Amino acid sequence: MDRETRLRMVSGAILIAGLVAAIVIYAGAGQAPVDPLGNPEDSRKYLHDVELYGGKANLLATEVREWLHGLWHGKRLAFTVAVLAALVAAGVRLAAIPLPPLEEPDAGGGGEGGGEPRGGGAPG
Repeated sequence: MDRETRLRMVSGAILIAGLVAAIVIYAGAGQAPVDPLGNPEDSRKYLHDVELYGGKANLLATEVREWLHGLWHGKRLAFTVAVLAALVAAGVRLAAIPLPPLEEPDAGGGGEGGGEPRGGGAPG
């Protein structure tokens, strides 16, 4: 079995294992528990205070952090695992593509090394 075939089989196995894991996670994920007091980070006052203390960049960073935190729980985790498995499998599949052979430089006088000697001009 050559290298390309082995890498294609590995990429297929990674994709299948990742998708199976995503299905298991999705099936086992329950509903997120509801907080009876609510999440203080969802309030307008909290978002206003974050923007007041750190500006728009801090508000954006907080929203991105909360979004990333949400990717690792429940059904979103299943989608995250599926996407990561697809990306890793695509990377392995990309590694299986053979590169074209390197071309040998011409032995003739028309390339590097030909022409005038280094140093530029007449000896002085």
